[in-house]
Amino acid sequence: MTFFVAADGCRIHYETFGAKGPRLVLIPGLGGDGRFWSGVVRLLEADYQLIVTDHRGAGRSDRPDGPYSVPLIAGDVAGLLAQTGGPAHVVGHSTGGAVAQRLALDHADLGVSYTISSSWGRADSRFRALFTARAELLEAGMAETYQRLTHALCHEASYLAIHFAELEMAVTTASRTLAPLHVAAARLRMLLDHDCLDDLAGVVAPVQVIAATGDVLILPALTQAIAEAIPGARYASVDGAHFHPLARPEGVAAVIRRFITEAEQQIS
Repeated sequence: MTFFVAADGCRIHYETFGAKGPRLVLIPGLGGDGRFWSGVVRLLEADYQLIVTDHRGAGRSDRPDGPYSVPLIAGDVAGLLAQTGGPAHVVGHSTGGAVAQRLALDHADLGVSYTISSSWGRADSRFRALFTARAELLEAGMAETYQRLTHALCHEASYLAIHFAELEMAVTTASRTLAPLHVAAARLRMLLDHDCLDDLAGVVAPVQVIAATGDVLILPALTQAIAEAIPGARYASVDGAHFHPLARPEGVAAVIRRFITEAEQQIS
């Protein structure tokens, strides 16, 4: 396995795919495991150099006790990009989209363009209630319940039916895969502090924002607010639930490909 070692010694796991074309970094959501992007990777790796990263505290990266914040994870990605060849097109989903926003604001020299999928720039009262409740489940040791709720909130009913056995296995192993649970809860609570909506007007790189029509975890209105805050940002709506890049990779890959082709033409 390949790791980038952050300034504090935390090892950040990443993988690379493809050998030609523009550089893209794919940042997953709260689960923090880059394998979330596997379907999209298969569709893009022939034409792009892909860097797929796990978050600190999740996936195959180290899981220190903390602290955790979206800017800290953005700093990890910035360090990874600097070490592996410099600027790249940034693609982030959900929490990864929040990381992409912080990259655009704090490390603008490393982002060629930004695709922000099913994310938010400021938590509203519904978001706070929902994500606080999810954190409380983890803090109470209810990993299996947390995982089952995540499936219900993030997948379409048809996906739940088709992948029932696989998803039940994920519930069964949740106590192990999410461990240590206090780290998973801390990572979840960091999302409540993410608020950069007022600052996004200063982003000058090309940006596209994607929302899924059936997303009940991050409502499309929260995602659309990001597009409205960034001058010239493109807004795209796709079918599916919150985990649409996992369940419907073809549509997401096509939207990414089209946008990056246009972004490359703008900067050439």
